[in-house]
Amino acid sequence: MSMILKIAKTTLVVLGALGLATGAFNAAHAGPYDAYKGTRLVVNFPAHPHYNAVMKVLPEFTKETGIEVEVDQLQYMKMREKQTLELTKRKGDYDLLAYVVFSKADYVYADQLENLARYFMNPRLSNPAYDAPDLIEGYVANIGIAGGHKGYLPGPTGSMFGLPFGSETSILGYRKDIFEKHNLSVPKTYDELLELACKIPQLEPGMGGLASRAASGHHASHAFLLHLSPLGGRIFDDAWNPIVNNAAGVQAAEALKTIVDCGAEGSRAFGFAEAGASFLQGRSAMFLDSTVFAGQVNDPSKSKVVGKIGWAPHPMGVRKGSQTGGFGIAIPKNAQNKEAAFLLMQWLTSKKADKLIALQGGNPSRYSTHGDAEVNAKFPHMKTFGEALKNADPDWRPIIPVWGKINADLGTTLSKILTEGADIQSSLDGVAERAKQIMQDAGYYTWN
Repeated sequence: MSMILKIAKTTLVVLGALGLATGAFNAAHAGPYDAYKGTRLVVNFPAHPHYNAVMKVLPEFTKETGIEVEVDQLQYMKMREKQTLELTKRKGDYDLLAYVVFSKADYVYADQLENLARYFMNPRLSNPAYDAPDLIEGYVANIGIAGGHKGYLPGPTGSMFGLPFGSETSILGYRKDIFEKHNLSVPKTYDELLELACKIPQLEPGMGGLASRAASGHHASHAFLLHLSPLGGRIFDDAWNPIVNNAAGVQAAEALKTIVDCGAEGSRAFGFAEAGASFLQGRSAMFLDSTVFAGQVNDPSKSKVVGKIGWAPHPMGVRKGSQTGGFGIAIPKNAQNKEAAFLLMQWLTSKKADKLIALQGGNPSRYSTHGDAEVNAKFPHMKTFGEALKNADPDWRPIIPVWGKINADLGTTLSKILTEGADIQSSLDGVAERAKQIMQDAGYYTWN
């Protein structure tokens, strides 16, 4: 063999080795999204103001990552119905889905959501700059964690199954012009709130004090729960004994009845939309409910009180305790593109995307976004909301599979209190007795 041929062969071997080494180096230093470019994710989102804002931001994710996203956006009730079917398939169509908070118990209990631990442990997927402590603590506990204290709260045995995304808390809106006209102070306590709720109709004939939900069913129950937590109550004690009928429960029902009695015309039939409309149309001076409502008050097409609304934290009873609720996002167990779905989930809840979505009118999930100067320049209420969120109570209602039955009974019973004058104590005693039987049938007292 000639010397030239030997050199050529040696050169090819060396170049081949170098090529393998270079390929290995490039693979080791590939970007986090490179392996998933061209993947098409299918996600299920609700028709909701937060997710309408998300739709405006999603193209940025595709531009940055090369991962395509197809959104199946449905009305809330239809979304839950379709998810129930999808999650039972061997291979699901959804790679990522949004769920309302009380679906957490049903989906986790049925083993239909991915535990997120192995994704956050994977250095190829988990962004070290994610800054999880910046996520609002009450939202993470309420929306994302299951298996800990009481089965649905954080604790040594808890795991994360979802991330808050479109979460909400309760906030007090009030008419600045009415308060200034009559030299009224923004209520910080429940005594002050209830006094003003009935004083304002005397000062402004024809105007209700505080717009509230009251309609039979989940609306009345929601309104009651808004007051139960700050007034020191719970539905159950730690041994699952119903205590909705104790002194705090009675006080919460009395507070709701006072608010409704001093409300605008028709207030006993108000759902969330009707209570909001009463406030937006200038027929009520205050509004105590979800933060998702805030985006409408300065929209001239919906509001007659543009520029007249101030915001304050949920008033304090014996403790500070605003609601937690809204939506989270999770990866179904039967998803076909789980790693890419996690990258989308992580991106959507990152500091960058949280701010982009907030600027489009969505609900931020991070403390930093609520304090951001640019976000507050566009939405001055965000800083107040951020302060209020420090008191968000993840246990303001029990997130257990049987809650739907108990909640329906509570809402029907409260409607009778509000519209028929049913006795509060005996009515709540009945709810507690029926709840006890439901819990017994579900096995909550097996170990007693």
